[in-house]
Amino acid sequence: MKTKRFYWPVILLPFFWFTGVPALSDHSFPSRPLTMLIGYGPGGSTDVQGRVLVEILSEQLGQPVDIVYQPGAGGGVAAAMLAGSADQGYVFQYGSSLAFTIAPLIAPASYELNSFRFVAGVTLDQPAIVTGPDKPFETWYELMDYSEDNPELVYVTPFSQDRFIIRRIAEREGLDLRILPAAGGSEMAPLVLSGDADIATSGGTHSAYTDSGDMIVLVSLADERLVYYPDAPTLRELGYDFSMHAVRVVVVPAETPDEQVRVLSEALEAATRDPRFIEVTEERIRMPVVFKSGEDLNSLFANQVEEHRQLIEDSSF
Repeated sequence: MKTKRFYWPVILLPFFWFTGVPALSDHSFPSRPLTMLIGYGPGGSTDVQGRVLVEILSEQLGQPVDIVYQPGAGGGVAAAMLAGSADQGYVFQYGSSLAFTIAPLIAPASYELNSFRFVAGVTLDQPAIVTGPDKPFETWYELMDYSEDNPELVYVTPFSQDRFIIRRIAEREGLDLRILPAAGGSEMAPLVLSGDADIATSGGTHSAYTDSGDMIVLVSLADERLVYYPDAPTLRELGYDFSMHAVRVVVVPAETPDEQVRVLSEALEAATRDPRFIEVTEERIRMPVVFKSGEDLNSLFANQVEEHRQLIEDSSF
């Protein structure tokens, strides 16, 4: 498997990179190599999982699948590139659904939810707020007690989508947060481990550090408690009326033909039964493997967009 890394501006992106010639009347899809976009830098949980997924998809599809990293805006930079691609089906994005459900609502974007077809979901994301090993708090309640005398906290996040949530919390609790962006979990982790960040949002990278005690999960950002960290309460249980529930999905441009979506969907369903994908997902990054069809995702995401829109409208910043 080959990997590449590119960095281009966020909004005015040159889509000539992989537009190529659209696959018109392609009755043998795929007939050439494919590209998986990952909207974060190498080394995080999406990358760890994606490396295994491309191996399985290459076998299922009979063509090589290469990874291209395009970090920025919590997956939004990659989504903007994908939305403008004419290389339908041969280029797809893998990562958190938040890049499609909330990112276009919080910043100017060249795409919206209906710019894409959601092929399938393969993993329930397990986002969490975490802390490092040397902080004087190990629970959310202890963090709030600590913040009474230390309201200036450093918060690091590889996402853009969670900032409305953390700012709402800061407003309610009287916190003075300094928010540091990271290009992915691999950039978030060193700041937490060194103590430079008091708290952070993690999409799954924390699973590599919790057994050793180098990271501690304070709260689940999903709708439910995290499968592998059941002692951490959800935000709703703590009295905050919002969440950051997400699914790891494969996404293609809206005009991708039905047959190509079907072929990709079947390959992804097979991947969710593959022991290699199950091992890396459930044992290494500690997320439950699921299979959600495009139809299921369309309904879920439409509802989430309305919830996120209301959260943003209710915010005072």
